[in-house]
Amino acid sequence: MPNYQSAAILGHPEIIETAREAARIADYLEGKGIRTVHGSLNDDTIRKEIWAKKIDFVITLGGDGTVLRAGHLCAPVDIPILAINMGSLGFLIEVSPEEWKEAVDRLLAGDCWFEERMMLQTSLWRGEKKFYQLDVLNDAVIARGENLRPVHLRVSLDGLEVTTYVADALVVSTPTGSTAYALAAGGPILPPNLRNILLVPVAPHLSIDRGIVLAEGSMVSVTVLSDHGSVVSGDGQESIPLHQGDRVDVCASKFVTKLVRFQEVG
Repeated sequence: MPNYQSAAILGHPEIIETAREAARIADYLEGKGIRTVHGSLNDDTIRKEIWAKKIDFVITLGGDGTVLRAGHLCAPVDIPILAINMGSLGFLIEVSPEEWKEAVDRLLAGDCWFEERMMLQTSLWRGEKKFYQLDVLNDAVIARGENLRPVHLRVSLDGLEVTTYVADALVVSTPTGSTAYALAAGGPILPPNLRNILLVPVAPHLSIDRGIVLAEGSMVSVTVLSDHGSVVSGDGQESIPLHQGDRVDVCASKFVTKLVRFQEVG
């Protein structure tokens, strides 16, 4: 049986009901001798405790977006996530609000397993200077900005130029993300246990219009050729402006997001 001693409960900051539910779960865990902190995903005090590895597991209350943001937080410190669905989408979540007590009991008893989801390391370069880096669970999207003109993106794999896309966007996705924006753009669905990188253009014009599945070890480099503005976003977070000549490098991350699972494997 695992020797869990501490837990953090993170709720979506804009879903009011999560605060009340988090307090209920915290009381339940405290009654079992588990030190518990709870608050919103934006709570800096809790985030610092997680980064300092003072937390054994995290419970999220929200939808898939909450799980994605918790993955950014927990993956680098190898902390598992028990996700409870209190949002609109729950592709990553198998526990409903009515089932949380049973799920917590099973987690504390070790009656579960950890599903490791591949992540992508996304690095932004301006000349020889790296100015941003983020590990994403779903995808990195390089897209047009406010200007409605399509972006011109040169794509290289492992240093060799492959093609130039003229499109609304290019999605660089994990298997997890293959059921998100990549699927909406017409990409294939990949089993979440795979470790592949998926390229899917959005509304391509006179460019390759099929998704491309790459090996885990591939390095994807996307260079912005457009001079009218473009952006990059990781897992749907705030967009970062890109300039002409900027490069986005995407490869498999050394981190994985660990999700607590109860259903049988396979």
